[in-house]
Amino acid sequence: MTPFKLTNELVGEIQILIENQNDAQLRLLMKEFHYADVAEIANELDELEATYLIKLLDSEKTSDILTELDEDVREAILNNLSPKEIASEIEELDTDDAADIVGELPTELVQEVISEIEDRDHAKDIVDLLRYDEDSAGGLMAKELVKVQENWTVTTCVKEMRIQAENVTRVHSIYVVDTEDKLKGRLSLKDLLTTSAKAPIKDIYIPKVDSVNVNEKPEEVAKIMSKYDLEAIPVVDQIGRLVGRITIDDIVDVIKEEADKDYQLAAGISQDVEADDSIWELTRARLPWLILGLFGGGAAAVIMSGFEDMFSTYTVLFLFTPLIAAMAGNVGVQSSAIIVQGLANDDIKGSIGNRLIKEMLLALLNGVILAALLLLFTWIWKGSFTTALAISVSLIAVIIVAGFIGTFTPLFLHKRGIDPAIATGPFITTSNDIFGILIYFWIAKMILGI
Repeated sequence: MTPFKLTNELVGEIQILIENQNDAQLRLLMKEFHYADVAEIANELDELEATYLIKLLDSEKTSDILTELDEDVREAILNNLSPKEIASEIEELDTDDAADIVGELPTELVQEVISEIEDRDHAKDIVDLLRYDEDSAGGLMAKELVKVQENWTVTTCVKEMRIQAENVTRVHSIYVVDTEDKLKGRLSLKDLLTTSAKAPIKDIYIPKVDSVNVNEKPEEVAKIMSKYDLEAIPVVDQIGRLVGRITIDDIVDVIKEEADKDYQLAAGISQDVEADDSIWELTRARLPWLILGLFGGGAAAVIMSGFEDMFSTYTVLFLFTPLIAAMAGNVGVQSSAIIVQGLANDDIKGSIGNRLIKEMLLALLNGVILAALLLLFTWIWKGSFTTALAISVSLIAVIIVAGFIGTFTPLFLHKRGIDPAIATGPFITTSNDIFGILIYFWIAKMILGI
């Protein structure tokens, strides 16, 4: 299958078909594309064109298209649909996706849409999911699953599974519960097929099953599923009752969102924004860290002014200031990036002290190697061993301090419940610039006896 590639020519062709209301040709063309590809096309159309396309196609396909659209495009389309039309789309979706879309609707519209859903059980499940915080396992889970009771026989189990499976897109696991719906374990399909039809389920199910609480953070769910290579994980309430399941496709979205958020924080963007957001939104997201950088640069200038008397005698010190600042920033970002990655993957073990010692030893080794190269270069270039020594020793000290700051800051933020990704961007670079320049001139002044 050839990967889909959106082109201006294709968008133009679709716009012409919509303008001419050539519905038959448009349906035929859309039939060739996956729903995710149609969503990509709809994102490039204007509001009326995208709405026309959604209304034209069957709900079985457009419901999936809605879940893949950009949020602003989906909001615009839903604003052009009646409560009954929205309900017909929602009925085709799994409860988790349906709840996500309903949750985006204006409060006054939610009740109207729910009342238009013909499948009352489906509507009840959606309402139940809306009770959970979206930043929790409960807000992420779907109600569709296959469960059997431990006191059923294999025959009863198979009969009930056939009924339940009609509402489940893909059966990842068969969960075993007691009469109060408390999760007891899971059932192997192989054991089910190779066991006597009269055998009770309680004799053949596997009691060990990984599960998460409804209040668990999505990031923690992602870690568990990644660690144990799970395609789905059951969700239980406070008393252990099975209330839903989370599938790997939802976790992939969580991982992507978290990665996007961390990348933006590392780049000094404090809000979740996209390239096509307004200039004002993009400015609000970027400006705080730019202001921090401005104050950091001002602080560095003030520090340098305190060593102004050195520049007339040792001009070479001024020439190496950008190098010292750059090395401090680079080392700090490298150290913090490794720590943040380790925290995200749960690879950071042991005490903060041990981690700091390891990173500082690493910084010392790197600093000595780099300082030796810089010493040789400066000595040959300027012919003054003392000056070259002062600059090189300063570089070692700056690299060690930068490694310390880059390691300690994300660990400290993590302990305080703050996203450590914030420590991989301008925060680290700015702080290391300030400390780096201060240490550089202070050590150089001591060695040169100024």
